[in-house]
Amino acid sequence: MIKKKRFIALFSVLAGIALVLAACGGGGNAKIAIGPPASATSTLSKIILSAYGVEEGDFEEFQEGFGDAADGVQDGNIDISVGVLGLPAGSIESLQASTGDVVMLGISDDVIDQIEEESGYERFTIPQDTYDFLDSDVQTVAAYAILMGNTDTIDEELGYELAKLMAENSGEITHAQAAHMTLENALNGAKGLPIHPGAARYYEEQGLEFDNPIADVSADAGSRKSEFILGTGSQGGTYYPLGGEMATLWNNHLDANFTNMETGASVENMATIGEGNMDLGMSVHVPALNAVNGESDFEGNAVENAAFIGHIYPEVTQIITRESTGIESLDSLK
Repeated sequence: MIKKKRFIALFSVLAGIALVLAACGGGGNAKIAIGPPASATSTLSKIILSAYGVEEGDFEEFQEGFGDAADGVQDGNIDISVGVLGLPAGSIESLQASTGDVVMLGISDDVIDQIEEESGYERFTIPQDTYDFLDSDVQTVAAYAILMGNTDTIDEELGYELAKLMAENSGEITHAQAAHMTLENALNGAKGLPIHPGAARYYEEQGLEFDNPIADVSADAGSRKSEFILGTGSQGGTYYPLGGEMATLWNNHLDANFTNMETGASVENMATIGEGNMDLGMSVHVPALNAVNGESDFEGNAVENAAFIGHIYPEVTQIITRESTGIESLDSLK
């Protein structure tokens, strides 16, 4: 009987070790959701993992939307999910409510320094009181979510009205991130981007100062179309529900119909604007800047018909796992 108990105890210990090794790469590659294809999250995820010495082939890659990624973490099919989301993220709150063992992984100072050098993301602290499962502040990086407009379909007057509604009527939007859509924040994320002339006129009237180039617009109010498409992101993220409410706001105040469309988010939205198949797109400011400059994902294929209309909210990188994976830091993936 004693030998049998010892065997069971030893088997339990070995099983636990095997689980940790499998998750951390010692007995199999970690399963990591890096974000939807053609998204800023996917690009940033690879930068972060590479900074930790984790390259493609060192982990099992999942290109999931944020909601599906959270479901995968809940089911145990995904070990780590990387998301660039608003605070707090509903998908993370739901995951914690279901599992009760969510762990948020921070980014080390040296990796943050490297990310700041390689991209437009900046150091950001997630306060402990953001989620009830945090026992301390979490160091990460963040950027700005912004609205970009197609200068071939968004005429000057429409650009003016869109910027004005975002700054003055965002109180009609119930989504928590709408609180960041204020005149004070309106130019966050605009650095280096061409500004839509309609938005520029509105901001100048409000006394805001900027030195961005003013975009050329070929769209004409006299031939304005009646249907407009707003590219957002995956349904499990922040873009899609917030974009839906933004479209409703515009529909309530403007003589046109705006429809939010689920997409792969930033990179896809900028590319689709460039192709002429989208009128408005939500984007992190970093890939938007890459798009207009023809860099990174847009190397040799600059998007010349996109212009900044306004700031939406700060986008915060949030990396989650569960206690059951045994993963306590990204360092353990090396």
